Amino acid sequence: MVDNRYATALVIGSVLSLLATVYLSVAVGTQQWYQYSSPPVKQEGGNASELREEFINGDFDEKTYSDTMFRLNGTLGLWWRCILVPSQSHWFKEPDPKMETQCVSFTLPQQFISKYKYPGNPNSEEDLLRTYLWRCQFLLPLVSLALVFLSGLIGVCACLCRSFTPTLGVGVLHLLAGLCSLGTVCCFLAGVDLLHQNSTPPEGVEGSLGWSLYLALVSFPLQMMAAALFLWAARSHRKNYTRMTAYRVA
Repeated sequence: MVDNRYATALVIGSVLSLLATVYLSVAVGTQQWYQYSSPPVKQEGGNASELREEFINGDFDEKTYSDTMFRLNGTLGLWWRCILVPSQSHWFKEPDPKMETQCVSFTLPQQFISKYKYPGNPNSEEDLLRTYLWRCQFLLPLVSLALVFLSGLIGVCACLCRSFTPTLGVGVLHLLAGLCSLGTVCCFLAGVDLLHQNSTPPEGVEGSLGWSLYLALVSFPLQMMAAALFLWAARSHRKNYTRMTAYRVA
């Protein structure tokens, strides 16, 4: 028989875990982690269409797509890079052209490609720190989601077996998942900062954090609170069970 306090803690922890999973999943799948505010695109002249074509259909080059995002109000995510461009080809003939966002996804091999001290120059020395920060920002959220999924399976098995013991493992898995979520945000911010040191944005271009990053950041405390509730319920229930057993023996 499970005390109502422990049952309530499990329910609240499960709800927090579900919210954290939804937030992190949305954050991983969207591109608004970091965004650039550039001067109006009409100031770029006819080069805007060339930049767009190179960005979408050109070879993968960190220097090229970074410079394009700097100049065309780009946004960067874990899986996407985007630019804001006029929707019509003869946009320069209109006083106020309609703008649209065009995105290109990072392929799996591109997620593991090496970074260099001078972006876009493969002849320069490899930047191991940026390389592993980029790989970690890609892998850590997947690990976090996998840990939450595994903890859910353990929780379901515990319910079917009518055992409270696996709750401790569920709490530990949520704790690790929360640390992975926090690590994702830290790796991403550190990688962007190092990129700006090696490839400085032009004057007048401002960068800011996007809502996708904040969603990932919010998932961290939710996972930690869920972990705390699961751990508290498991430990308190174990103490209570031990005392009841000792009382019955006595």
